[in-house]
Amino acid sequence: MNILKLALASSVIISLAGCGALHTSVAKRNLDVQTKMTSSIFLDPVEPAQRTIFVDVRNTSDKPEFDIKPQVVANLRAKGYQVIDSPGQAHYWLQANVLQVGRTNGRDANRAFAAGPGMAGGAVTGYAIHRATGGSGAAGLGAAVAGAAAGTIVDALVEDVYYTAITDIQIMERFGGTVSERSEHQLLQGDSGSTSSSYQRQTDMRKYQSRVMSYANQANLKWPEAAPQLTDGVARSLAGLF
Repeated sequence: MNILKLALASSVIISLAGCGALHTSVAKRNLDVQTKMTSSIFLDPVEPAQRTIFVDVRNTSDKPEFDIKPQVVANLRAKGYQVIDSPGQAHYWLQANVLQVGRTNGRDANRAFAAGPGMAGGAVTGYAIHRATGGSGAAGLGAAVAGAAAGTIVDALVEDVYYTAITDIQIMERFGGTVSERSEHQLLQGDSGSTSSSYQRQTDMRKYQSRVMSYANQANLKWPEAAPQLTDGVARSLAGLF
């Protein structure tokens, strides 16, 4: 009879421990891609002849293969803009730096939050079920440990995975007026000194800055599946400003 109870307890433990994994696999079965910008940029409308743009995209992340420039250029051309190599002749400059690309995982934090105070996930649940079935002694402890281990294995099969791409952007727009710029820098010299540097200049271009974050989320998402979606999201956002 005790063996039957322990078998039943282990079965219930494994079932409940896998509930979180099952929920994740169902709720996150479809790929979710979203792109957000910290602030809007509004550019003045121009005549078709002035729709020329110089594009400079850089990548300082640890994924140099994440190349958004071809897609950005293609999207701009599809909107009727001429992408040229001369910054002096272009009416607009689009400068972007891919700052960070990588994987994040909010699943552990979400599990801890959903479990409530004093709960530690599958192992605690397994022990509570074991006590409710009346198990005791070494065999009962073995059932609880086995249930916790099984729950860990089941959970490991399903991960709530996020990949994000964060891009800083600067747009410069040529116009008929004059802009006065002043810049000051404090340059460190060794451990004990610094040098101040400043400059002023007149220019005919206005500057706008913002930041774009695109993320892809799905259960067990892999980088080769996320990369094209992130590329498209960032490129569409950048081209959408024009």
